[in-house]
Amino acid sequence: MSAPVPIVLSCGEPAGIGLEIAQSAWEQLAGEIDFVLIADRDHVSGPVRELDTLNDYRPGGEELPLLHHDFAGIATPGHPDPANAKGVIDVIKRGVDLVAEGSAAALCTLPIHKKALKDGADFAYPGHTEFLAALADVDRVVMMLACSELRVVPATIHIPLATVKETLTPELLEDTIRITDAGLKRDFGIDAPQIAVAGLNPHAGEGGAMGREEIEMIIPLLEKLETDGIALSGPWSADTMFHAGARASYDAAICMYHDQALIPIKTLDFAGGVNVTLGLPFIRTSPDHGTAFDIAGKGIADPSSLIAALRMARDMAASRNA
Repeated sequence: MSAPVPIVLSCGEPAGIGLEIAQSAWEQLAGEIDFVLIADRDHVSGPVRELDTLNDYRPGGEELPLLHHDFAGIATPGHPDPANAKGVIDVIKRGVDLVAEGSAAALCTLPIHKKALKDGADFAYPGHTEFLAALADVDRVVMMLACSELRVVPATIHIPLATVKETLTPELLEDTIRITDAGLKRDFGIDAPQIAVAGLNPHAGEGGAMGREEIEMIIPLLEKLETDGIALSGPWSADTMFHAGARASYDAAICMYHDQALIPIKTLDFAGGVNVTLGLPFIRTSPDHGTAFDIAGKGIADPSSLIAALRMARDMAASRNA
């Protein structure tokens, strides 16, 4: 019987909490989730089982499976070294290559520190998601945040609130809805997904009294997409669509801006939320938190979000294979 195809876990910023939660996750998941960390062995403080290739992976064992990757600098908890920037970037590329060639089932990414990457390697991307899209030669992807109780997709992400209205074009919203619908079918195994769409304005515009974006843009677009067979509801008033009864009526919620999407999911499950990139030719998940330099190296970092991200990557891979 052949060994299982593992998930690859990119190390992210070695001065953050990523490497210690990777170790904690292996201790809790060995035998349940097959994953291999890509990192510099000298940056990892716990026991590792170094592999030459992913073909050498075997399940179980106390030592964290590792593919070694040379870094130029040391890893000092809480203090990112720009000398490590190229290594962080190259590990992400290596992970993408392994998934693209079929050696890995999915890519799970530990948090990066964008300033260190920019200072050390002139990193030109706003974040992980945009870099992965460029590596995959994909024009548009969407960010989904998911937990057991809710999936949300913000149509606009890391931009000032003042620019949301001009950024939220019909084309952007249509692409977001179509990519979400396709992702729910392919990666989550939902044959006929139900998608709820939030309004932009309070009370979804209240018939135009609080804004006309719902009337002039959102409603006509939803009607158009429904004729293509996408099951949609809305625009919902965002203050009434996240209680338990409302959530039971849909599989994912499309929101118009960052906080409209992230506040409800982080309220429901702050520790267990997962960042998923939809629209890539491979599966990518990530814990929904940053590098947490303030607690790095103190042994108190919570691996819950990483564990949830690894489990979700495993389940998404099973859905794609099915």
